[in-house]
Amino acid sequence: MATYAIGDIQGCYDELQALLQHINFSDNDRLWLAGDLVNRGPKSLETLRFLYRIRDRVVVTLGNHDLHLLAVYSGAIKSKRSDTFENLLQAPDAEELMQWLRSQPLLATDNELGFTMVHAGIPPQWSLKKAHKRAREVETILQSTLATEFFKRMYGNQPNCWSPDLEGFDRLRTITNYFTRMRFCDASGHMEFSAKGSLSSQPTGFLPWFSHEGKVLKKSRIVFGHWAALEGKADRANVYALDTGCVWGGKLTALRLEDQQLFSVNSKMRYGN
Repeated sequence: MATYAIGDIQGCYDELQALLQHINFSDNDRLWLAGDLVNRGPKSLETLRFLYRIRDRVVVTLGNHDLHLLAVYSGAIKSKRSDTFENLLQAPDAEELMQWLRSQPLLATDNELGFTMVHAGIPPQWSLKKAHKRAREVETILQSTLATEFFKRMYGNQPNCWSPDLEGFDRLRTITNYFTRMRFCDASGHMEFSAKGSLSSQPTGFLPWFSHEGKVLKKSRIVFGHWAALEGKADRANVYALDTGCVWGGKLTALRLEDQQLFSVNSKMRYGN
């Protein structure tokens, strides 16, 4: 049995199937998926249906595009012109798929393998225990009758730093932004959202979240997605960047957690714009 962690699929179903064939994925293997399962690519519905069928062998951490899909489906917001999941919203099994997606965590850890997975990042001031505690706050809301109200308040860049004094939707938004949107932050956890490119676009006073001497990074190996401009390269030995830009014409990449071997397949075309 092997465990394969895969970066942002974003509806690139054909490439996902090609990657699974490339790694000889079997009924005894497991998948870890670092979020952004849907959107921008052409086959979000096919992607979710496939993952739902094998859900007993799949671990997912939600990404910003997954949360956006859930927000649109709930009626909290309208879809954007760039969204590519209209057929998913209208599918006869949409409710079943959305309920499954809503039940997924923001953070996952396997103590036996010694790996933690998140879509975007973990702020330097949180221990792994506190990170899981904060994640559960949002996960509880997502699975409650307050989910639609949360989705209405989810979008925004403020507050841009954690404080234990934060309350209500400001608190939930900040937690969500750390796990699903963060790229650059400072040592105290202030997030900077305008820079989305490679490390050369680093804003003054900020570093990639994984470059800080954070509490989690001292003890855990972390896999994450979200940041295609890194091209799969993080500057830390125990951190694995798995978004290699499939939807932008790059690659879809899997990391076998047991021995840290990487596998990739090329994108069939550039889908994103």
